[in-house]
Amino acid sequence: MTTSGQAVSPASRASLRRAGVITALGLACAAQFVLQLDFSIVNIALPTIQRELGFAPAELQWIVTGYALTFGSLLLLGGRLGDLLGRRRLLELGLGAFGIASLVCGLSLSPAMLIGARLAQGAAAALVSPSALALLAAANPEGPARNRAMSLFQAATAAGATAGVVAGGILVQFVGWRSIFLVNVPIVVVLALLIRRVIPRDSTFGRPKLDVAGAVLVTASGAALIYGLSRGQESGFASLPTLAALVAAGALAVLFVAVERRVSSPMLPFAYFRPATHRASVGATALVGVVIVSYVYFVSLYLQRVLGFSPLLTGIAVIPSTATVVAVSTLLTRRAIGRLGVKWTLLLGLGLIAAGQLWFAQLSASGSYLANVFPGQVLTAGGIALALPAAAIGATSGVASSEQGLATGLLNTAQQMGAAVGLAVLASVAAAWTARTSSLSAGYALAYLLATGIALVAVIAVAARLNHAACQEELARRRAVEGGGS
Repeated sequence: MTTSGQAVSPASRASLRRAGVITALGLACAAQFVLQLDFSIVNIALPTIQRELGFAPAELQWIVTGYALTFGSLLLLGGRLGDLLGRRRLLELGLGAFGIASLVCGLSLSPAMLIGARLAQGAAAALVSPSALALLAAANPEGPARNRAMSLFQAATAAGATAGVVAGGILVQFVGWRSIFLVNVPIVVVLALLIRRVIPRDSTFGRPKLDVAGAVLVTASGAALIYGLSRGQESGFASLPTLAALVAAGALAVLFVAVERRVSSPMLPFAYFRPATHRASVGATALVGVVIVSYVYFVSLYLQRVLGFSPLLTGIAVIPSTATVVAVSTLLTRRAIGRLGVKWTLLLGLGLIAAGQLWFAQLSASGSYLANVFPGQVLTAGGIALALPAAAIGATSGVASSEQGLATGLLNTAQQMGAAVGLAVLASVAAAWTARTSSLSAGYALAYLLATGIALVAVIAVAARLNHAACQEELARRRAVEGGGS
């Protein structure tokens, strides 16, 4: 920002631009860090929250599922609002709402109050995340600069997960479970003040029309589905409330498709899904989303409820997962994609995920961390670090530069909705099998066996439908951009 009419040398302009890029990157990564911190920190506190607030076993997963549901279903709308209202303004609005929702979580007096606040947190996060990513993309041109920025963004995600499990263990054990939510408030205040102070107000982009009907329908359909699956575990899948919720979910989904085919600016343009490569990549991302949220959820419960780990020790025990993601994504993934290609890297990642889930399926009451948990963590985390970047390339192959944001938004939505639906299904299966066998570890093991099958479905879909040549063309296009411009 310079004074009007004052000459600025090229070196000064370059220095100012570098400072602006670094600032935008830092704030975007910080915002993502906070969102990931909040998502992962909750897993460590689940047993304590259940005991102190009186959660029923089937209700407990809503603390995680509620956040993932509103976050995933509103991501596309959040991105459109950023274009309409300005990304800085939406970042401020989203962070403010996130801070208020965090405060309500920390002061909750009942399960309903906490779940409602978690739903609000997810909705606020859906305003923050796409605007932060758009800010990062706008500040870094396509090529080496943007690739490095995206790597740092992914590292911030992993760092948030690590900080979440470690900080969650410390705070729950020494301060109490409420502190895991209240800690967000000062962080969000500082972040919002920095954004207002150093990020200039951005212009809007053509005032796109908001597909409000589509947003409402897809959110309602997802909520009805999750509720029906959760209710089915409690009262049986033949009960009237369960059937009503599942039928409503299907009807709303059909209505959503009908509306999207008629509106001029749909939330979900179906033309994107015509190439089989796009369908396979987005589908694989959704199925990986099921595994990501579920394996940490059940590992945290197994360590505390079966092996008797304290919250602090549980937090430390989960660190290898994030460390593996960071190491593989920064040291191996780019090389693997360069040598093996997108399709084979994605298949390798999905294969490792399936192997990790199969290892977890051997959990038992007499198990141990080193024998039953650690190998599964490393296999699953390594597979995730390979699979998600490869799927992102597949999902954006052949997509115009002006629509790359749409493809990224669809990927994020697929991952979050996969997490919401998957956790509801797997938690219901685990709870039902535990009730039948009177064994927590047996319930968790069956959930992991089902997750193994889900990962294998992704392997089959990618092997059958992903177009290797199209993905290699996208890699070549990116290399040409990297070599031809700054």
